[in-house]
Amino acid sequence: MSRIGKLPIAVPAGVTVKVEGNTVSVKGPKGELSRTIHPEMAVKLDGSTLTVARPSDETAHKALHGLSRTLLANMVEGCAKGYSKQLEINGVGYKAEPKPFGLQLALGYSHQVQYKAPVGIKLTAPQPTQVLIEGADKEKVGQVAAEIRALRPPEPYKGKGIKYAGEVIRRKAGKAGGK
Repeated sequence: MSRIGKLPIAVPAGVTVKVEGNTVSVKGPKGELSRTIHPEMAVKLDGSTLTVARPSDETAHKALHGLSRTLLANMVEGCAKGYSKQLEINGVGYKAEPKPFGLQLALGYSHQVQYKAPVGIKLTAPQPTQVLIEGADKEKVGQVAAEIRALRPPEPYKGKGIKYAGEVIRRKAGKAGGK
């Protein structure tokens, strides 16, 4: 049996889970998420625990078992607590400014870059050089963070660009000096 798949998912107070066929809906204080699980996986709700069962010990079923359980656990945790990622902006004149549509970024280009936040994602800039991405959907939060980082990835010589908080940029030595 899958070591991850067999673990039950505890549903915290304030979070409601609905299982209809192979569609699971989770609603909590941080948001509402819905996902269709593979039809061969059986999802059961017993009181405040959610379990996933697989039909056989085939390799594909084992993989789907762990995947399905993890996706459901992420949905429950996201609706209960939410997820967040923090980005840091390094560079002279590089900054982020929150706008009603999302973020306006000055990244050393000849123009301002405007990033529109998808539904369910909250973008804030506690400081001009920091961006905070919050939401209930773990996948969406990670995707938005990756898209914003891709607007100006950190370069290895001076470290200018957008990086994840705590990310270490491998620095290179510049040109070797003259004689």
